[in-house]
Amino acid sequence: MSHIVPDGSPLVYDKRLAEKELGMPAKKKLSAVVRIQQEGGNANVAKIGQALGTYGVNIVGVMKEFNEASAIHHGLQVSADVSIFEDRSFELSVKSPATTSLLLQAAGVRKGSPRPHAEHAGAVTVSQLREIAKVKLPDLNVDSMEAAEKIVAGTARSMGIKVTG
Repeated sequence: MSHIVPDGSPLVYDKRLAEKELGMPAKKKLSAVVRIQQEGGNANVAKIGQALGTYGVNIVGVMKEFNEASAIHHGLQVSADVSIFEDRSFELSVKSPATTSLLLQAAGVRKGSPRPHAEHAGAVTVSQLREIAKVKLPDLNVDSMEAAEKIVAGTARSMGIKVTG
């Protein structure tokens, strides 16, 4: 497409040419988005390899980046979205720890109840529930803190963790 500019010369806009001349990077084409869930700071190459192997992405690079980004959540299950581009490069977006991991840690138990509505595996206080909801709020599809607290309380209930106080 060309336009005439005030000095009379035609102005030709070619996106590829402009990116080349101005040094702007070309937008990468997204090939796939894969969600992985591993222990924070302690990702396993074998499990990441199972999820990402077919895409030809650098699995060790993903593992190292995941371990660095999730090291503060050591011992908790952490999710991450790996955006894989056609040139086999990737972007990693680490989420907050899993709600179940946070609840188990707060209750001081290793696993939930096999019969959640009949027997309790542990208990958390309302203030602990509020703290977990505060951590999870950015990843939940809710606008208010109260709605986030209800979601976390429902997860606790389905795990057999009682909310007290």
